[in-house]
Amino acid sequence: QMFADLNRHAVRPSRSLGLLYDHRNDKARLAKLVIMKSEFFRDIVDMEKSSLALRSRKLFTLSAFYNACAELVSGMATGVLVEDANLARGFWEAVAEHFPAWDQAREGRIPASEVREGYIHSHGIALQALGIAGNSLLRLHPKDWRNRLDSLEKIDWSRSNARVWEGRSMIGGKISKVSTNIILTANVIKQALSLPLNEEQQRVETAHLKKNEC
Repeated sequence: QMFADLNRHAVRPSRSLGLLYDHRNDKARLAKLVIMKSEFFRDIVDMEKSSLALRSRKLFTLSAFYNACAELVSGMATGVLVEDANLARGFWEAVAEHFPAWDQAREGRIPASEVREGYIHSHGIALQALGIAGNSLLRLHPKDWRNRLDSLEKIDWSRSNARVWEGRSMIGGKISKVSTNIILTANVIKQALSLPLNEEQQRVETAHLKKNEC
């Protein structure tokens, strides 16, 4: 009867909650270890929900951070969890230094909802795009990648900057998480960091520019 009741009334858990209790997924274990070891990200990542409530004090979900970490270490993971987590933690904490609004939200000086409402950089799509760009940065500039992150501050991350973000991170003023938009967002970051686009990224970028010309 218990089996029948569980199946009849089963509610599918959120993706973040599924990742939280998944101990076989190496990428999930990596993301959780980074968060656990980082005092900064422990405070701004919601470990259970896959979408944040309007009044949530968090900036990102575990599922978004999982996607970002997976992109960051793609093709570079050593398979040694602690080593990979240290690399990822070092990168994300270095990135956070260039987004003071993250720290302000973390300390409660400004509402997290206000940061999410005002800036692209406080959404999962930007986090994943930073992971994509970070992968190239770590590969191409293993010794001085930290210094190159300064260029993140040259990007106007305001959601009101429709000239840059509309059609890339947003569609009709709303954040879009489809793969094409993730790539287009990553392209802005890579160009700011003087990183070359790969073949797929260049194809998507060219199509986007042509569409805007029409």
